[in-house]
Amino acid sequence: MIGTVDALAFAGPNLFGPAQTENELLSGPGAAGIDLTVAVTGRPLDYRLEAGNDGVAACAAEHPESVRGLARVDPNRPDAAAELRRCLETLRLSGLFLHPWEEVFQINDPRVGPVLRVAAESGCPVVVAAGHPWVSEPLQIADVACRHPETTFVLTNGGQFNISGLGQTDARLALERAANTVLTTTGVYRQDFIESVVGEFGAHRVMYAGGSPHFDRSYELLRVTEASLPPDDRDMLRAGTARAVFGL
Repeated sequence: MIGTVDALAFAGPNLFGPAQTENELLSGPGAAGIDLTVAVTGRPLDYRLEAGNDGVAACAAEHPESVRGLARVDPNRPDAAAELRRCLETLRLSGLFLHPWEEVFQINDPRVGPVLRVAAESGCPVVVAAGHPWVSEPLQIADVACRHPETTFVLTNGGQFNISGLGQTDARLALERAANTVLTTTGVYRQDFIESVVGEFGAHRVMYAGGSPHFDRSYELLRVTEASLPPDDRDMLRAGTARAVFGL
């Protein structure tokens, strides 16, 4: 039984932020408390994601007990669906990661359709960098999730960044409208938001993600371990939900 699963960490070079090496992923700050990490490539300096996917796959193959990998593709590229198939079938990665802000597309744009169809055919989850204005707001993701009910969609950052006002309402509406959506806890400073979402929708709709190197994964884990929740629910957030979503 996996004690703690970090449901999202970035590995390799990153054009738009801090980078994290394989060694830092496995033994850097906060790694001691993590049993398994779901990793995805950062945005490579040359804008090509294939090499990053290869690197994540190699890391997961070398450390199968502690790392699983996600495929990252750019739906703007005509070969995005083929790259996802390669990642899932040849590299044996465990899901799809989409970053509408960095790759510059709206999550509910028709051009995303081909990669979502591949994900649906493969039965893999889709992790979306959520909360970015105009491109990946929670109701936009819910719109896509409703059109692909067979696929689990994971919304990072609690679905949005502010965790207050209409943003918080939109995240709740996304969960209500699309039963196949799950939130990660990264950066959710409103502890009561996490607790109330678990109370209303169930612990299987929320999971811990450290978000390193952008976030401190030890600090992020406190959002789960210090939550006013029953022990079984905290265990779901620490690992159970991620185990189910990623088939660990």
